[in-house]
Amino acid sequence: MGRLMTPSREGGTMPAGGKPTVRSRRLGEALRKHRLTAGLDQSHAAEALVSSVAKVSRMESGKVTSRPLDVRMLLDLYQVHDPDERDRLESLARESNRRGWWLDYKGVGENYATYIELESDATHIVTWQLGLIPGLLQTPAFATEMHNANPTIVPAANRDEFLKVRQARQKRITDGSVRFTAIMWEPAVLAPMGSQDVHREQLRHLIEIATLPNVTLQILPLASGNAARVAGPFTGMSFGSDPTLEAVSFEAFTNVVVVESQEELTGYAYALETLRSAAWSPDTSLDFVRKVLRGLPHHVSEEEEE
Repeated sequence: MGRLMTPSREGGTMPAGGKPTVRSRRLGEALRKHRLTAGLDQSHAAEALVSSVAKVSRMESGKVTSRPLDVRMLLDLYQVHDPDERDRLESLARESNRRGWWLDYKGVGENYATYIELESDATHIVTWQLGLIPGLLQTPAFATEMHNANPTIVPAANRDEFLKVRQARQKRITDGSVRFTAIMWEPAVLAPMGSQDVHREQLRHLIEIATLPNVTLQILPLASGNAARVAGPFTGMSFGSDPTLEAVSFEAFTNVVVVESQEELTGYAYALETLRSAAWSPDTSLDFVRKVLRGLPHHVSEEEEE
């Protein structure tokens, strides 16, 4: 079920219990930053909206959903003229309480739903993996092998639903609606992936995805062990035209943790720069994956030789 919504006394809606949604919280934080950049306080915003300081405070905390008209008025007040930023924030206002498609699937817990909501809004996604193919690049067969390796992570009753959600999430990459960068350590490509057929299919899929114009694939060579130790696996996201990290997530066994504090984001941004610099170029990385595929024991097709 989606969150129940209740009317706000000063217009708009708020989540039952006053708990911010992911989008309303991000919108509120963006409005607060723009207000501070403009050198204004909440009383100036309240005057522009012909409202109260209390409402502005609830908007900035995400406890009340801002209406697109209110957002436009505040952005005018704060002299935010960038059309992309205005469109982004007005879109957040329109969609703050929209029910996500992922909530129709069983087994999507609150934390996972929060992560998918962030991912669905991201304009740039970058992921670093040590020994695995990133989830958004996994074939169904490889994902099944992963689940079989530890069947306690996803209950058998929810496994098919989990795979369907994963495939639905991957569509944003294949339809070009997000910029996606994957950095993997060499063992992630070399390590056996169940059967030879699964390994072969996964590498072919990796090659196919890596040739998309919105996808960048980089392989960190095994010898660059010092760079590989800069951080454990994580995924970073940004939500505007600027690819600067705005959120980072990492997975525990049955949970997804999202961090957004500037101090932590600075550390992950440093890790990404270290990894990008030490990894092979996209062209060299793609050649490496092709070489590994050709080295697998099977009949080589003309397509794979290219």
